[in-house]
Amino acid sequence: MRGIISRFAPAPTGFLHLGHVVNAVHVWRETRTRSGTVLVRIEDHDRQRSRPEFEAAILEDLAWLGFEADAPMVRQSERHDIYAHALDRLRRQGLIYACSCSRARIEAAPAAQTGSATNAAGAAVPRAIRKGPAPIAGEADVAQAFRPADAELWYPGTCRHRGLAEGAGIGLRVRLEPSLERFVDLRLGAQEQRPSDQCGDLLVRDRGGNWTYQFAATVDDMVQGVTLVIRGLDLLASTGRQIQLARLLGRADPPAFLHHPLIMRSADRKLSKADGDTGIRELRAAGWAPADVIARALSLVD
Repeated sequence: MRGIISRFAPAPTGFLHLGHVVNAVHVWRETRTRSGTVLVRIEDHDRQRSRPEFEAAILEDLAWLGFEADAPMVRQSERHDIYAHALDRLRRQGLIYACSCSRARIEAAPAAQTGSATNAAGAAVPRAIRKGPAPIAGEADVAQAFRPADAELWYPGTCRHRGLAEGAGIGLRVRLEPSLERFVDLRLGAQEQRPSDQCGDLLVRDRGGNWTYQFAATVDDMVQGVTLVIRGLDLLASTGRQIQLARLLGRADPPAFLHHPLIMRSADRKLSKADGDTGIRELRAAGWAPADVIARALSLVD
């Protein structure tokens, strides 16, 4: 895997903290070891929570820590046409449908409560709650507990056959086939995931018109030629659905994946942007040197 392309992709919804530093260390170390290229991508698809002051602070802290990208930075907020083109490709395959469901409605759906879904003919089929072996004892539970926000709720296919028109206040989903996705994590080994059982049909654009993390990240990784995705264990559950989505978009060979350990605030809570005492800005103000910050971050996971 020499000459690979990886990316560091923070969301500007808060300031940089030690958890981000752990990811940056893994990204730059694994990529430099393979004589590869590191891209920086600002994942500001969430227009409600993203702030320019957070982006500026993230880039400043990243430079202070000594992490330099090998190409100009890109912002997801400036890539609407790229996502729209990818959406059109799925639409031409008959894979996109409109969805009016709110989160509350999905949670209240009988299918979600009884564990059933509908197949292509609209008939009820059983939902498999969990598939595949645990990657490493103890880590499977962490990955299950900290899935991304737009992947935590299993969608029972409520709008799949309603034929709703697209428009304002309507989300868009992509039909996922019940395929078993197999991949080898460079740290955890062989993995199996069935996305249709994990999350149901994937939301690609929400009711507010925002592109979702799963869709935007998958499209960007394909368009930017990313060949190695290095990220935290909390995103392990996203891998199978991103591999399947990339295939539907025309990517024949998915990137390789490496999921590293997280800094845990407690036994069941990862470090987050809300944990201000681990913020890089606070540590800089307290007189910490870049090497000390990096060493502190790694000491919390190694």
